[in-house]
Amino acid sequence: MDFPAIVPPDEDAGKRASARQSQLTKPPGSLGRLEDVGVWLAACQGSCPPRPLLRPRAVVFAGDHGVAGHGVSAYPPEVTGQMVANFLAGGAAVNVLASAAGASVRVVDLAVDHDDPAIPDAVTRHKVRRSSGRIDIEDALSEAEVNAALTAGRAVADEEVDSGADLLIAGDMGIGNTTVASVLIAALTGAEPVAVVGRGTGVDDAGWMRKAAAVRDALRRARPVIREPVALLRTVGGADLAGMVGFLAQAAVRRTPVLLDGVVVGAAALVADELAPGARAWWLAGHRSTEPAHQLVLERLALTPLLDLELRLGEGSGALAALPLVVMAGRLLAEMATFADASVSGALVEPDLG
Repeated sequence: MDFPAIVPPDEDAGKRASARQSQLTKPPGSLGRLEDVGVWLAACQGSCPPRPLLRPRAVVFAGDHGVAGHGVSAYPPEVTGQMVANFLAGGAAVNVLASAAGASVRVVDLAVDHDDPAIPDAVTRHKVRRSSGRIDIEDALSEAEVNAALTAGRAVADEEVDSGADLLIAGDMGIGNTTVASVLIAALTGAEPVAVVGRGTGVDDAGWMRKAAAVRDALRRARPVIREPVALLRTVGGADLAGMVGFLAQAAVRRTPVLLDGVVVGAAALVADELAPGARAWWLAGHRSTEPAHQLVLERLALTPLLDLELRLGEGSGALAALPLVVMAGRLLAEMATFADASVSGALVEPDLG
């Protein structure tokens, strides 16, 4: 699947934003990374000062994974479908965090191993299959399915941008998905299985060993297609991960800023930047997950997270926790008075030391 060339954020708007930061009523650099985030937002919008973020949108991509039946999670696979219902009822962490941060939530079922007639068609209309294959012994998807999932993710990004979303967040829900993410990250960074396998949902030592073995076996299957992003997703990904890849790449195509979440979204981001080189310029890392593989993602994408709160939930929770900082950064750049506006001297005065 081909994506058009990614146009980088507006360099001129970024330069004007940097210049404006030096004119605001504060010592240069005194607001630290909030200044950098404000400049990034202005560049993404092509506007200095940046416009207020009025419609941030979190999209949770849900899907089951065959490898979950191998005992790699502290929770059974049926929890995925139960959590989709919880999202729709407004009872999950992502719902609370989004409400607090002024965002809205959409759920997209791409591969949940359940067909519940009570789930609205708006959630399931892009569904590719019920569960993805067990990646340690078989391919996750067929060629047609991986392309359908990528197309679905692109379509979801287009739908959100066309309906007015001005910042996007990808979230994940799927028992076993940190195992899949770990395989993708190891494949693309060259890391060994023991370096990428974390505790995920909180597995015990025996569960960790099963997870490491599954990652090892899946990574062996992945090696022949490491340089082929779509084939990699087909072999050791999943419909939900492929959907996120299409979503993140298409957001960059549509010149829309994205706040990244943790390790599962990070794995999708690595693949998306392979498919659409330069897409990473449109992304900001919301937080650093406790999953060891996430640090490898951040290093490979050269992204510094805004928060480090020891989160490992997924759902988009870490990105939503960071969203108020992005909103603040934009408003500071747009609404603070300049030295000239406030009739405050902006000159640095050397102290008289006698």
